[in-house]
Amino acid sequence: MPSLPNSGDEGGAPPPPPPPPGARRVVVAHRLPLRANPNPGAPHGFDFSLDPHALPLQLSHGVPRPVVFVGVLPSAVAEAVQASDELAADLLARFSCYPVFLPAKLHADFYDGFCKHYMWPHLHYLLPLAPSYGSGGGLPFNGDLYRAFLTVNTHFAERVFELLNPDEDQVFVHDYHLWAFPTFLRHKSPRARIGFFLHSPFPSSELFRAIPVREDLLRALLNADLVGFHTFDYARHFLSACSRVLGLSNRSRRGYIGIEYFGRTVVVKILSVGIDMDQLRAVLPLPETVAKANEIADKYRGRQLMLGVDDMDLFKGIGLKLLAMERLLESRADLRGQVVLVQINNPARSLGRDVDEVRAEVLAIRDRINARFGWAGYEPVVVIDGAMPMHDKVAFYTSADICIVNAVRDGLNRIPYFYTVCRQEGPVPTAPAGKPRQSAIIVSEFVGCSPSLSGAIRVNPWNVDDVADAMNTALRMSDGEKQLRQEKHYRYVSTHDVVYWAQSFDQDLQKACKDNSSMVILNFGLGMGFRVVALGPSFKKLSPELINQAYRQTGNRLILLDYDGTVMPQGLINKVPSEEVIRTLNELCSDPMNTVFIVSGRGKDELAEWFAPCDEKLGISAEHGYFTRWSRDSPWESCKLVTHFNWKNIAGPVMKHYSDATDGSYIEVKETSLVWHYEEADPDFGSCQAKELQDHLQNVLANEPVFVKSGHQIVEVNPQGVGKGVAVRNLISTMGNRGSLPDFILCVGDDRSDEDMFEAMISPSPAFPETAEIFPCTVGNKPSLAKYYLDDPADVVKMLQGLTDSPTQQQPRPPVSFENSLDD
Repeated sequence: MPSLPNSGDEGGAPPPPPPPPGARRVVVAHRLPLRANPNPGAPHGFDFSLDPHALPLQLSHGVPRPVVFVGVLPSAVAEAVQASDELAADLLARFSCYPVFLPAKLHADFYDGFCKHYMWPHLHYLLPLAPSYGSGGGLPFNGDLYRAFLTVNTHFAERVFELLNPDEDQVFVHDYHLWAFPTFLRHKSPRARIGFFLHSPFPSSELFRAIPVREDLLRALLNADLVGFHTFDYARHFLSACSRVLGLSNRSRRGYIGIEYFGRTVVVKILSVGIDMDQLRAVLPLPETVAKANEIADKYRGRQLMLGVDDMDLFKGIGLKLLAMERLLESRADLRGQVVLVQINNPARSLGRDVDEVRAEVLAIRDRINARFGWAGYEPVVVIDGAMPMHDKVAFYTSADICIVNAVRDGLNRIPYFYTVCRQEGPVPTAPAGKPRQSAIIVSEFVGCSPSLSGAIRVNPWNVDDVADAMNTALRMSDGEKQLRQEKHYRYVSTHDVVYWAQSFDQDLQKACKDNSSMVILNFGLGMGFRVVALGPSFKKLSPELINQAYRQTGNRLILLDYDGTVMPQGLINKVPSEEVIRTLNELCSDPMNTVFIVSGRGKDELAEWFAPCDEKLGISAEHGYFTRWSRDSPWESCKLVTHFNWKNIAGPVMKHYSDATDGSYIEVKETSLVWHYEEADPDFGSCQAKELQDHLQNVLANEPVFVKSGHQIVEVNPQGVGKGVAVRNLISTMGNRGSLPDFILCVGDDRSDEDMFEAMISPSPAFPETAEIFPCTVGNKPSLAKYYLDDPADVVKMLQGLTDSPTQQQPRPPVSFENSLDD
């Protein structure tokens, strides 16, 4: 079965081998990393070149070549040229760029409609509470725009599929525009190696669950092999959404987090994207950069310069930053004339009334501050609106004493990274040669770069006084303190650049996909509900043809069935077996060649009452095998391993404490065990409490003859030496002692306790005859010791009914008495 990758240290798997010579990295993003300058004399009316500032291009620098980019053309080109195979072939040959051609209306509905005015606000914690986004919110969910979003993602998947060698190529998918892409590519190429990285925040599960198509979006990411996030918070929100919406659990192993999803382990990676150090270092020494830095130094000589660089949108907190500057100048009159805030506003990535309102608000606050605290020759706030050459921006980074990032929500924000490198390596006119570099960074706690900047002053951007105090602290910070913080940040930024990110992502994607080629793949579902079921080479679905043939050809059969989650679904309020289950069991018991047992963790009295309508031949092994009876009229036999149950007086109060503290949990008291259930509790809190309870019980019961274990939403205390595996071995041993060793065993279960039964099938004692037909079968396609699986309890009952319809070819075996069998 697929598993989490090892970290590569001692005891783990070695690093993956280098990719085959023909393997490519297919980088899929909304736009191709191309520049296009109009030129009527050029073959297609434009001169094309690679855009060194495009993030997909930067993020490809650390991966093995060749690399192919897939995305839409620059907007100017898309509007001016027609889709053509000739243009696509030319761009692929010259720049390794393979364009996706979209009609203008479809692209507008996809990008400006669904992506920018529904998904983007929602991911940034802005719910569409009003029908008009001009009021400050996003658009309400619109089915037509969502269908446009899916259509575009389908086009992207088709375009990638045209290029793809699924056994060698690795596909890197970037950001929320292509959220649905993994589902559509997986449908076309079930073995494709897909890594998805979300550059935006993943909101808390409460916000994400408000999306009407939340299940589709979660399943789309789970159709990737590797899902990456900038921070643990974003990954934690994703895991919580998977738990609460889809009921999926996750596990950690050697630093990796994995989600088991229909036989595949989807690996969750946490690593923020760095900056392109080589590109930045190429700009720092340019004459234009040095000249601009000198100009800035002359213009603001004698004053401390604070710098903000932001995109013009709702979430960058530009207005709040200016209000904090106003509050600072109100409270510190001595700073008037001594400090300047330069705010550089990058062009907005999409148009709309919301952007216009933000710009108008920023300019109004600027004018008010300058009118109140400025004079001829001094403007406290300088706003530079629009595109700025890279060397000019670098000069501002180099010259600024303080960098302020005040976004109320941002996926990463690499501005502090650029600032740190520029302060360390750039031409600082005011710094004497050889003097250690200094910096101060004020960063919002709601941006993705905040966790990596341990020396920054973190602020709540909504608290204007808090931000103003941070500004004051940074202005008064000593040179030595600024130097230490600069050194700490530079060490991190310089070693975690885009090359480091790309290499790490590439290596982890290789590890996550290492089992893809050996899996048996089954396709299920349509549209956004599509998924693949991955099976290990020796793990397969139990087919009716296989088991029915074995059933017909054998004459001494043992059928072992778990109850909850196996013959009856989990989560039912009424746990009593259905009439269909009773009827099926009776038909199995009516065959004299069959010995049928219910092997359950439930109490014996409860099981005896529930199965009273069954044939008298039905055997029951209750409380994980502590009590066993071979038929309805035979007495209960116990394994007699424990002479007292005084430990319940210790475990009971502990469980009650956790039950009182965990809403939705309860205690089940059995004759030989205690069980704490939390299936109705909050999934995150219940899981956390279960781990705490298990540790607590193991501590207080360390000297008692019991063991504490966890199961499916339970924590259970059982006597030592009791388990389903022991119970099954005893049943088989007793049958052998009576001269009737089974030649057919079907063992079906669904949770961890049933793995003990499957293990007993693997290493039986006594050994089975060589001709014996053994069918250990788990419910649900998941990692298991079983060799077979069935999808759900309905599938199990259907399989059992198929057995009763199979005509047998053997003569009935002679009756065997099992009275007092466990005492022999």
